[in-house]
Amino acid sequence: MAPGPLPSQLRGRRVVLRPLVLADFEAWRQVRQRSRHWLLPWEPKPPPGQPDDTESKPAFNARCGAREREWQLGTGYGFGIFVEGALAGEINLSGIQRGPFQNAYVGYWVDQAQAGNGYVPESLVVVSQFAFEDLRLHRIQVAIIPRNAASRRVVEKLGLRDEGVAERYLAINGRWEDHIRYALTSEEWAHRGQELVDEWVGAPPGPVLRLRQR
Repeated sequence: MAPGPLPSQLRGRRVVLRPLVLADFEAWRQVRQRSRHWLLPWEPKPPPGQPDDTESKPAFNARCGAREREWQLGTGYGFGIFVEGALAGEINLSGIQRGPFQNAYVGYWVDQAQAGNGYVPESLVVVSQFAFEDLRLHRIQVAIIPRNAASRRVVEKLGLRDEGVAERYLAINGRWEDHIRYALTSEEWAHRGQELVDEWVGAPPGPVLRLRQR
């Protein structure tokens, strides 16, 4: 369990990160369908028979509910990436393990129309600050298919440490894929986190809203 009240939304210089809710379904549907061919080669296939959450509002609502339960349990924190009020992507801390590991996995995607604007590295800095300073995690890691150059540029811009290739690490789009594992620890954050915040985030534009964890 993370200490104290947690932010209900996170703010960067240009992005606002908050959990997705049912009212976001139409924006989600449009972005995901528009960027379908850009995103699907890098994502796991859904289980057979599972409704498509870009087509089914009840399936999207169930997805939001699952994310909310993760928040309540402290096992995951999912955020939509919003730019000027419009959904531009998503970034998630998942699979959080406490005890001696104190680790989370980070995944992200961005609308193809918004790629190249630096919104994802900015969001990753914001989420890293949340992970280390609010959740008090020791480590976050990002696993990326080697040929996914766009995703690798995000972590390379921020100087996350390359820990090498994990062979056949995840089943992506129906195929076991190698992944490069990138990581950042709390010690590294203490050394250079403020530099990343100054470069990518700056001072928050307004008060930070906080939600006490149940």
